[in-house]
Amino acid sequence: MQFNFNLYSTPLLFGFVQAWIYAVLFWLRGWRNERLSDWLLGCLLVVMSFEIWEYMLGFAGVEILWKELEFFPRNFSLLLPPLVWFYLRSQFNADFKFQRKDLVHALPFLLYFVYHVVVFSMGSEFVERWKQNVHYNYGIENIQALLTVGVQILYFFWSYKLYQQYRTWSPSEFSNVEAVSFKWFRNFLVAFIASSVIGWGMTLIDISLDLDFWHDWWDELFNAGLIYYLCIAGYAQTQPRRLHFEPTALASELPAEDVPILPKAEKLPDEDLQNWKAQIEHLMTDERLYLEPELTLSDLARRLQTNASVLSAVVKTPACRPQGQPPFPARHRAGVRLQFQIHLQPGISQGDGRGTERVGDESIKKAHAPTGTWAYETILSA
Repeated sequence: MQFNFNLYSTPLLFGFVQAWIYAVLFWLRGWRNERLSDWLLGCLLVVMSFEIWEYMLGFAGVEILWKELEFFPRNFSLLLPPLVWFYLRSQFNADFKFQRKDLVHALPFLLYFVYHVVVFSMGSEFVERWKQNVHYNYGIENIQALLTVGVQILYFFWSYKLYQQYRTWSPSEFSNVEAVSFKWFRNFLVAFIASSVIGWGMTLIDISLDLDFWHDWWDELFNAGLIYYLCIAGYAQTQPRRLHFEPTALASELPAEDVPILPKAEKLPDEDLQNWKAQIEHLMTDERLYLEPELTLSDLARRLQTNASVLSAVVKTPACRPQGQPPFPARHRAGVRLQFQIHLQPGISQGDGRGTERVGDESIKKAHAPTGTWAYETILSA
């Protein structure tokens, strides 16, 4: 059995090997950082590699799948969409853990796998009779294809909906939302749907024009390109360690019974707004929260027993900043940053007010505010 390197098989081989190399890298990083999302992305890459291996071996003249392994499960198409969805959930929420009830998402793949393994185990002669008399005759092949399409549509809809919910939530948590926007994965979702549409289109064209399998190379090449994109973009993605998003977070970061019902910030009287400002300044200065490397707006909201959305609106209110100064959330620095300006008395620090004091891994930029107070721009990692 010799692998024939040619124009058709070689690009697919590169994509196959790339997927496995990066899968190992993701698994190592997931083990080192105890991050479930990296483990899942590694598994997703392996599943993607098995989406192209049939044609890779076929174009290379390796016929083991159609001889010795005929009817053995060849791909994980029914497992790929749930993996995409669970990867997003684990990436958006560092505390995500699998539960027993999640096994139901693997049920379509398990049915496919068990069915093919049982028939395959009966021997090659039985396989041929089963294919002709049952599998094709009763349309099981078509049912399997329709099930795959249905699973893809359902889970990619859920994944895109989850992504949109995250995009709605993230601006209330981060000043630099682009660093944790995960646009690359949105692009992957769109590209994979495009790949599926191309694949379905090629299948219909094959059926109508009775084309040979050589004409199916283009959509397989597209999948190989998707593997490269998924590897590079996924590995380069910023990994915030304390990201805790669930769809319910859009309503509140705390249980309903623990959160006081508050009016919107723009409806609060100036006295209440100044009270919020004083509480924020207390946490930032007396408790030195700016030294926490991954502090988020939700962390502050939990400490103040309020909603992150209310607190976000409060710190953006013009009444909570000196005249001529930007709101509490200001410019961001190198990565995902949430910023506040704390206005203290001039005697609290030394120097001319133009330098930068470094505390641990963070920096506190000092500037002289027009009001004569020191304006501290504490930079907090998200």
